[in-house]
Amino acid sequence: MTLIWTTKPFSALTLPELYALLQLRSEVFVVEQTCAFQDIDGHDQAAYHLLGHTETGELAAYTRLFAAGISYPEASIGRVVVSPQFRRYGLGRELLRQSIAAVEQLFGPQPIQIGAQLYLKEFYESFGFQQLGEGYLEDGIPHIHMVRPSSA
Repeated sequence: MTLIWTTKPFSALTLPELYALLQLRSEVFVVEQTCAFQDIDGHDQAAYHLLGHTETGELAAYTRLFAAGISYPEASIGRVVVSPQFRRYGLGRELLRQSIAAVEQLFGPQPIQIGAQLYLKEFYESFGFQQLGEGYLEDGIPHIHMVRPSSA
C-alpha cells in the first residue's frame, strides 16, 4: 500500500485534517489502549504533523514532530499511530522512516528522542534508537525514553 505523505505546521492543517488526526489518536490511544488521558495537550500548535493518507483520502498513519527544546532537549517524534484498519500493510515501518526523514528535513540532522511504549523497544531499536535510563509508567503504560544519534 502506498500512502501520500504530507508534513504541515499546525496553522496549515485544514479542519478535516485536524478532525481526522484527533479522531485517529482518540481511537487508538484512548479507546483501543483503554487509557483515559488528555490527548489534546496543548503541544499540537508547536508541532509539525506528518499525515499519511490513502489514495482515497483516508488518514492511515500519523506522527507529530517537534524541534529540539520543545518536548525534549533533542528533536522528537510523538503520537506515532497507524489506523487499525491499515496495520496489516507494514505501515509502521514506513511511518517511522518518513518521520525521521521529515525531522531531518525540517530541523537538520540531529539526535531524535522519543518516549516509546516498552513493547515497541525492538521496533525502535531497528531504526537506531537506544534506550536512555530506566523505564517509567505513563498513563499506566510502561514506557522508556529512547534516542537516535544524529545521522550526520
